[in-house]
Amino acid sequence: MPIYIVLSLAVVLLDQLVKYFVKTSIKLNTSQDLIPHVLSIAHIRNYGAAWSILIGQRWFFTIISIVALAIMLYYLKEKWTNWGYGLGLALMIGGTVGNFIDRIHYGYVVDMFELNFINFPIFNVADCALTVGVIILLIVMFKDENL
Repeated sequence: MPIYIVLSLAVVLLDQLVKYFVKTSIKLNTSQDLIPHVLSIAHIRNYGAAWSILIGQRWFFTIISIVALAIMLYYLKEKWTNWGYGLGLALMIGGTVGNFIDRIHYGYVVDMFELNFINFPIFNVADCALTVGVIILLIVMFKDENL
């Protein structure tokens, strides 16, 4: 189980480092092309969730994050011997903690990755970890014959 804790902490650290870089290097509400017409790095404050839904519901997100973390930690304790469950849950825990730190510390989440070729929310490292973790967990659950 220690490897999953290290992975979760690595996700949090990477997320917070990228957010710090963005906050100190890119002017708020602007973006810079990384790959023209494909990917930009932006500096956006998101007071809600994806597509800025539920703006201003800081306490709602705080409660949901705490409950979700408790559930994920419980299942990590129960399922850590299955690498798929462990990997998916570790990524989800790291992503949840990364965004939770922003919400508690700033009242918003810093987002930075902007896909220029599609109408998609601007997202961050924590969001990536959450998404990949959910996908891994769904695949593992689908293949799990014990469910």
